[in-house]
Amino acid sequence: MKIEMKDLQKFRKDFESSEKNIVAMNAVSHGSLNVVAMNRLHAQGLSRTFSNEIKTRGITNQKKSGRCWMFAGLNLLRESIANKLNLDNFELSQSYQMFYDKIEKANYFLESIIETAKEDLNGRLVMWILSKPVEDGGQWGMFTDLVGKYGVLPKELMDESFQTSESATMNRLLDTKLREDAMVLREMVKKGKTTKEIQSKKAELLEEIHRILSINIGLPPEKFDYEYKDKDGNFHRIEGITPVEFYKEFVEMPIDGMVSVINCPTPDKNFMKTYTVQYLGNVIGGNGIKYLNLKLDEFKALAKKMILDGNLVWFTADVGKMMEREKGILDTEIYDFESLYGTKFLFDKATRLDYGDSLMTHAMVFTGVDIDDDGNPTKWKVENSWGDQLGDKGYFLMSDSWFDQYVYEVAVDEKYLSAAMKKVLKEKPVELPPWDPMGSVAFAR
Repeated sequence: MKIEMKDLQKFRKDFESSEKNIVAMNAVSHGSLNVVAMNRLHAQGLSRTFSNEIKTRGITNQKKSGRCWMFAGLNLLRESIANKLNLDNFELSQSYQMFYDKIEKANYFLESIIETAKEDLNGRLVMWILSKPVEDGGQWGMFTDLVGKYGVLPKELMDESFQTSESATMNRLLDTKLREDAMVLREMVKKGKTTKEIQSKKAELLEEIHRILSINIGLPPEKFDYEYKDKDGNFHRIEGITPVEFYKEFVEMPIDGMVSVINCPTPDKNFMKTYTVQYLGNVIGGNGIKYLNLKLDEFKALAKKMILDGNLVWFTADVGKMMEREKGILDTEIYDFESLYGTKFLFDKATRLDYGDSLMTHAMVFTGVDIDDDGNPTKWKVENSWGDQLGDKGYFLMSDSWFDQYVYEVAVDEKYLSAAMKKVLKEKPVELPPWDPMGSVAFAR
């Protein structure tokens, strides 16, 4: 049925009959919605003191790029390196990781194009692959594959370029070139060219991508010398080391034994089951993406245990929901939109995912948790990568209710899993389609 004028007249009359509606309209139409809806009494009562927290070496800044997953991962590793080298301040090169992530994603994309070359160009699968050839975002499994292959590098040996800090134009040009490459490779398959001919052409196309990346980001060092003074003022020199050797020698965190655990309560996914996602990854030949889906209480207990034992926790969440950015607050009660609009928002975590209202958008690091007298978490301390001007010098406060609703994945040491969980982890994962919400990547900036 179409909307009749009498319907609109009724709606207007009902709206105008409420003084509250008029006040809300006047306020919201002339100012920030978040400012108007701010639950000030609630916000004023939030404490940034935590019963358990881990000191870290400060806040990093991904600037205008979607590399949060990479920043969060490197921030975990730098603590291990800095502790071993006795450093006060230390940061790893994100541009080094970005260079190799882009070239690996380009290769992953072109291999996916070759694999699906006989699929309908206008079909959902090929259109999905073409939609995001080399986006900035990523996942924990992509991070570990990248570090395992290329190692890590101190930031001063490959600092940020303009394009790594403001990546939109570079990404747009790379995406266009790779879509053109996809057209070339699909045509070769259509014409019956041999695998050898196709792979030879792909190598030519990848060399072009390498050239574009090198111009935008710079060439990463293959070997380096690293000179530094420790926090006691003692001078040290490490000579002729590769990034992989540096990673293996100075990172003591058991990254190879880390597991991606998710809480996805949708009806199509069973708990105590492993999942992977088609066409999600970066390094061909790496371990790829594998999730263990757990109930919320088990999921949260693992994150809590990691922190209580002094371990930082990499995680992903839907950061755009119920976030006060300037104050650095993630809280389900920070805004009272229901009172403002006179309505109810009905989604729970599962239906929010099922109906496309939420997914993993941002990776950060848990550095603390506040525990009440009964041993239950009340709030979480979060190290973000948006610079030190937001929140408490860059650190965010997350309420436990926000954790329940919007945290989807944590990376935990396998030793914290129960025997039953470890057994399930060995099972072949169920494959999810690329457009499943668990196939999203962390990219928020």
